[in-house]
Amino acid sequence: MLAAIATPAGRPPFPSVLLLHGTHGFAREYVELAVELSRGGVLAVAACWFSGGDGEGTRFITPIACTDAPPLTPAASDSARRTVDVLLQAVRHLPNARPDRAALFGHSRGAGAALNYALTGGDVSALVLDSTGYPGELANQVPRLHAPILILHGLRDSPADGGSAVTDAKMARSFEAALRNAGKAVEARFYSEGTHNGIFASPAQRADELRRIGAFLRRRLSQ
Repeated sequence: MLAAIATPAGRPPFPSVLLLHGTHGFAREYVELAVELSRGGVLAVAACWFSGGDGEGTRFITPIACTDAPPLTPAASDSARRTVDVLLQAVRHLPNARPDRAALFGHSRGAGAALNYALTGGDVSALVLDSTGYPGELANQVPRLHAPILILHGLRDSPADGGSAVTDAKMARSFEAALRNAGKAVEARFYSEGTHNGIFASPAQRADELRRIGAFLRRRLSQ
């Protein structure tokens, strides 16, 4: 599977983060996110975890073809979980990586796959969930989560730019409340003008997200 590896300056080993793209597919924008995050001291890997891409969100990215990747599957499928596990294990074993400090960042479907990985016993040190879908039944699975979580979500998320019924901001708020009620470590930022692809559509939101993600990863992966 195709991946871009951004190594930070400094003395290894480094904590790491694996970036999982949304339904719109692997893209140059994810490589750029990896480069930006590496400047904060984490080894950042943007990977093509499925081939192709479609949906309203395709207009916000610059695709990178990766025909050798697995086909698109539901985020909560066994196939998606296996793919995430293979990629995360590969990241952990990179020469400059700390195998005990690895996080997942996902956008949309990628965030759903990251969340499902953590819910099904996957070993991950932190989760960054950007424009994720939060079906109501997830609230019952909150006790399974042990990794600290950063939720980033636009209040104007809608199907018009790649969202869906389960990515509605009300669903994200409800999941955040379930995490807090269960005493889980969660941070959240909701963008009043943010859309489903706000991290790609709004330079101001992108800059704020990168700042928050960087601070969150430094804090959580240094523990």
